[in-house]
Amino acid sequence: MGSDNRLKNQRTEKLNNIISLKVNPYPYSFNQTHHALEILEKYKKLSNEKKTKDKVSIAGRIMTLRMMGKAAFGHLQDDSGKIQFYIREDIVGEKSYAIFKNFDLGDIAGINGVIFRTKMGEISVWVENIELLGKSLLPMPEKFHGLKDVEIRYRQRYLDMIMNPEVKSVFRKRAEIIREMRNFLDTRGFVESEIPVLQPVYGGAAAKPFITHINTLKRDFYLQISPELYLKRLIIGGMEKVYFLGKNFRNEDIDRTHNPEFTMMECYQMYVDYNDIMKLTEEMIENICNKVNKTTKIKYENNIIDFKIPWKRMTMFEAIKKYSKLNVEKMSDDDLKTEIRKVNLISSSRDEMINELFEYYAEPQLIQPTFITDYPLTICPLTKVHRKNPKLVERFEAFVNGTELANAYSELNDPIEQNARFKIQEKKKTEGNEEAHPLDNDFVTAMEYGMPPCGGLGIGVDRLVIFLTEQESIRDVIPFPLMKNEFKN
Repeated sequence: MGSDNRLKNQRTEKLNNIISLKVNPYPYSFNQTHHALEILEKYKKLSNEKKTKDKVSIAGRIMTLRMMGKAAFGHLQDDSGKIQFYIREDIVGEKSYAIFKNFDLGDIAGINGVIFRTKMGEISVWVENIELLGKSLLPMPEKFHGLKDVEIRYRQRYLDMIMNPEVKSVFRKRAEIIREMRNFLDTRGFVESEIPVLQPVYGGAAAKPFITHINTLKRDFYLQISPELYLKRLIIGGMEKVYFLGKNFRNEDIDRTHNPEFTMMECYQMYVDYNDIMKLTEEMIENICNKVNKTTKIKYENNIIDFKIPWKRMTMFEAIKKYSKLNVEKMSDDDLKTEIRKVNLISSSRDEMINELFEYYAEPQLIQPTFITDYPLTICPLTKVHRKNPKLVERFEAFVNGTELANAYSELNDPIEQNARFKIQEKKKTEGNEEAHPLDNDFVTAMEYGMPPCGGLGIGVDRLVIFLTEQESIRDVIPFPLMKNEFKN
């Protein structure tokens, strides 16, 4: 810390030197005409020691600097990459060079010059004029090792992006993935819709909400945990295909695949069921892969994962049987409890025990994109009863590399049944289950006006980005992830 303060003081002194030379160290604009990558590509065939008359204006951050008396070499980094520059006092003049001698690594500069290739073969800009566009008062991390400390990388993402430019490519691809998801839905006739972030009754998922308070209304509200019940209101109102793509907020753990603030896409379509939505899901993700990565295959951890359709399909019971040899459909409650205790799991109801066994035995084995269908009834309060088995519901989840990627239903549209299920959830809440679904009377009222059959889908956008950018953690694909408190001595 002492070293940083000393360097900051030195840089502040240089800043004052520049100001004393009647130069504004923080000007308003600069006419940038070219980027580094564009220049390197255009002049890649230029001969060594060849100097052109082609003028360029570049701008960016100084990442290296080698002073040699009355001349210097350095590298300027812009949004596209890095390019070398060469400056001489006899070319730019004594005053400009005196100002330049107060430049530091990390300073943002604008350069006008011509293109040449050095005798060492590096495409460079021969500086005719240089301007300071922004003085850096804090030193950059050690240049030879980059920025490796993950805590600093996530807390100071701007520094991570400066020192590890490849990080920007992840965020660019994230933007592409989201754009292609929107394009896919838009071209299929879905209408993007906004829903309230502040809600009087939260719902649409089993999750603990964030609570806030609106002073004017003198009551608590909740940050949305899901857009589901509002999108269904739009379905009831007559919009045949709707979707939401934005932030949800859940007061949950922070780990490799969870962040309390995350991005979700949910869509709903009239007159279809979960089989139709299954097809929509795999087609959407295959399309995104082809548009963004030009292939359906990715290398993730030690696996080659292929998103090419059709994806595998298994019922939950089939998956448990395949990976644990347990036929849970025919097991008694006592037998299920015995199996649960063997693997140190704790669940109360039969359906919860079955789900726990699935998560323990089967979920980690689902490496290739796989639809798991037909879930136990009582853990799915918003889902239509299975048409062939009243103990199950028509729900699927999509798994990739042992991680849930998507969740979908044949949506429950019977208001009497919905109200009864809400009351069961409300009882669980009074018994201490913080994630149980609250009773939403207004939503039930909306359903009582008539809700058409429909299918709904939710996709965890951050998780999809993790896979398609081949990153390790959700924190690598969110520009500014939430972090635990920073403890300092």
